[in-house]
Amino acid sequence: MLTKERFRLVIEYFTQNKPIAETELHYENPFQLLVAVILSAQCTDKRVNLITPPFFRKFPDAASLSIAKQEEVYELIKSCSYPNNKAKSLLGMAKGLLEEFNGKMPSDIDDLQKLPGVGRKTANVIASVVFNKPAMAVDTHVFRVSERIGLTTNSKNPLETEMQLVKYIPKNKIPIAHHWLILHGRYVCIARKPKCEECELKAFCRYYEKTVSQK
Repeated sequence: MLTKERFRLVIEYFTQNKPIAETELHYENPFQLLVAVILSAQCTDKRVNLITPPFFRKFPDAASLSIAKQEEVYELIKSCSYPNNKAKSLLGMAKGLLEEFNGKMPSDIDDLQKLPGVGRKTANVIASVVFNKPAMAVDTHVFRVSERIGLTTNSKNPLETEMQLVKYIPKNKIPIAHHWLILHGRYVCIARKPKCEECELKAFCRYYEKTVSQK
């Protein structure tokens, strides 16, 4: 099957069957989403959603977070992965947001990456979710699922995956496609044992064609 045709079928399926797909992180404004995304690195959304309510009560905005002590932040986020590094990143992000952008969340991906703790994936999430820009954030789920299905080929890193995906996904579909792939990877195409038999993409999935159907 040609790559272009596989993309068409995958997009068609999700458009018809998953017309609504969005982040499972809880947030009320761009600042809260950025905090949640930084915390979510190598940590489950479920865990992050337990951490953020008390965090946002104490630090409702960048101004309040920017003057916090790292120990204070650590105490509130210590149940997530790498709390020391994330506490440092959150403080740096808050200070950078105030100093570089007067506390207003930038929409440009390059500007977002100027903030401490914000890499390309996180910047793409903010640009996509908050500003509805055609930015494809590639996390471990997107990286894995794209390669398994056959949307990407021999991708060596997230940037290569991103470039291959945006080549074929229509710009207006990129923001939701990010969530389609994440949720599919989280609940169906799971890492260790994908649920191929119940997956409705198997008719045009490269992994199923080459691995499961041959057994």
